[in-house]
Amino acid sequence: MESRRTFLTRLGGLIGLMAGNSWLSAVAASKVKTYALPRPLVSASAERVRVAAIGMGIMGFQDTRSALKVPGVELVGVADLYDGRLQRAREIFGNHIYTTRHYQELLNRNDVDAVLIAPADLWHQTITIDALKAGKAVYCEKPMVQHLDQGADVIVAAQQSGRPLQVGSQRVSSVLYEQAKKLYEAGEIGDLNLVEARIDRHDALGAWQYSIPPDASPQTLDFDTFLKDTSKVPFDPVRFFRWRNYRAYGTGIPGDLFVHLLSGLHFITGAIGPERIYATGMLSYWKDGRDVPDIMAALLDYPASTGRHPAFRVMLEVNFADGSGGGSYTRLVGTEGVIEIGDHTCRLRRQPLPQAPGYGGWDSFDTFPEDVQKAFVAEYNRKYPPQTRIAPPAEEIVFTAPEGYDDHQAHMQRFIDAVRGEASIIEDATFGFRAAAPALACNLSYEQQKPIYWDARQMKLR
Repeated sequence: MESRRTFLTRLGGLIGLMAGNSWLSAVAASKVKTYALPRPLVSASAERVRVAAIGMGIMGFQDTRSALKVPGVELVGVADLYDGRLQRAREIFGNHIYTTRHYQELLNRNDVDAVLIAPADLWHQTITIDALKAGKAVYCEKPMVQHLDQGADVIVAAQQSGRPLQVGSQRVSSVLYEQAKKLYEAGEIGDLNLVEARIDRHDALGAWQYSIPPDASPQTLDFDTFLKDTSKVPFDPVRFFRWRNYRAYGTGIPGDLFVHLLSGLHFITGAIGPERIYATGMLSYWKDGRDVPDIMAALLDYPASTGRHPAFRVMLEVNFADGSGGGSYTRLVGTEGVIEIGDHTCRLRRQPLPQAPGYGGWDSFDTFPEDVQKAFVAEYNRKYPPQTRIAPPAEEIVFTAPEGYDDHQAHMQRFIDAVRGEASIIEDATFGFRAAAPALACNLSYEQQKPIYWDARQMKLR
């Protein structure tokens, strides 16, 4: 782990401030500094990569648009169970693309190099393994799997295929989280002891009350295939278009949002997972027939990992009825400072303690007899000379993302670069499962109303 001085000196050179003024001296003088992070370099390669998209819901369209912004990427076809989405895909991407309700048809094509997998959570494992066995590179939306017992099979399939697999939680490709990682590894906040992370919302769409097309019917939508191996129910377009609201098809708040928070945390700290998970929740406001909470909180205990981090506790929270308007952040709290990552900033606040503990004020000192107080002060002055009684000055440094920066686009760029053999995958099957598993364990804890114990190294329940 590099020293604070080495890190700040290197960072000042990397950012490249005006000649004659080092970044370190500017911070020392002002104690508060706002700095725009540079836009990351993008590969100049335009080597052709042919992609297909499976599951054309909100994320399916977003992933496809992001992929097509990468030079050299071509869209071969898309698959979805609702005919309207296939029509919309042709309207946006052109009538030349192949459209089908049957994803296997895309996997059987020789002109598909990579697939973007974004159906409901219950289909992630199955389609991902099928795609890997077909020799395709895979971009799979988070969470990688719906259930804890599915992770190992995906990891094995990825290893056997030798093809790139990237899970779609974009924080691991964000310049803000990369900056937070540098600050953490440089020891800027001392010893990590607590992480607070939240994503709060205050609108119907954010609470998964997605629009339902008026033409949805058994003729335009293959509902029986959507149900997969879950209990058969009569045709219900609400279950298809708002599948996140149901345990049978989705993973609730933990699989949708906790996994983002955990992916970013693991990337920054190098952590591989907690050993104890406890979660609670309730259905507070969005009582629309869903069977998952709209408010959840969780405590996760991470054991110490030599060379990476001390033992620390994580507090996660999501509220879909946040009257303040919503918002999100991840805060890493250490013994000397805090790193806070928001949507557009990475903020470092440092408040180191003085060596001397002090006395008086709200303290037991005033309860001592006078002679004992005098003896205490004499010993204190001997032990703590004046220079040890002054804390280093507090400082705050704010790093901002480049204007117009899109971490989802950066994440897709990384995937395409990996398909071309020009980059390595960070959020591979093992990383993806180690982020998803604690989130899925939160669902178990909520349902069983007890702590869940997890072996992060072996990736199994204890």
